[in-house]
Amino acid sequence: MTTAPPESRDHIYRSPMALIGGFLLLVIIGWLGVDAVVSGTGRTPWLALAAMILVVPLVVAFTLRPAVFANDDRLRIRNPFRVIVIPWGQVETFRSGYSNEVLVESGTKYQLWAIPVSLRGRKKAARQAARQAARPSDTRRPGRGLGLLGGGMQADAFGGRTSVPEKPVRAETDRIMDELRERLEARGKAKASQGEVSVRWAYEIVGPAVAGAVLVTILAAVG
Repeated sequence: MTTAPPESRDHIYRSPMALIGGFLLLVIIGWLGVDAVVSGTGRTPWLALAAMILVVPLVVAFTLRPAVFANDDRLRIRNPFRVIVIPWGQVETFRSGYSNEVLVESGTKYQLWAIPVSLRGRKKAARQAARQAARPSDTRRPGRGLGLLGGGMQADAFGGRTSVPEKPVRAETDRIMDELRERLEARGKAKASQGEVSVRWAYEIVGPAVAGAVLVTILAAVG
């Protein structure tokens, strides 16, 4: 009897700023909502409760929920309202413009909500690259001994200096996309990376949000 090899561990990509923003929004919504439910009069508590049922799932969907899970066999994308599982053999390419996307063999594209494009990060990386290019390649790092060489230089086997090419400075999200492209190149043809794309709706998010919208509509209509 043969057993299937264990699945490799997921590498998880998420947006730290989205997590912080989502947590702060939930705190504010909880504070205002609970205060309205406890202290409100008339229909106010019910409206506040219905609004919380509507808004909280949406905040979770767009801030805390998005994530990208990558292992040796497949890419799993958890977007606000869907979960997409794509074996590496089905991935055609990754594209980065004003948003980061994955394009599959069928021609369908899926946005990577957890890896947003940061124009500010790209500008910062460009400034760092410009400073790196302007820095002399043979300068020594201050405070280091004579045996340690900095500025892109290292000692060879005969005691001389050889230049070490520095990696280009990249924005964080662009670096993540480079990692995904490298994994695609390494695992795209592997036997374990073949299969079909699957898409599942996040009913745990859609259901409460729809229920909250219905409640708000009913309360507004009868008021």
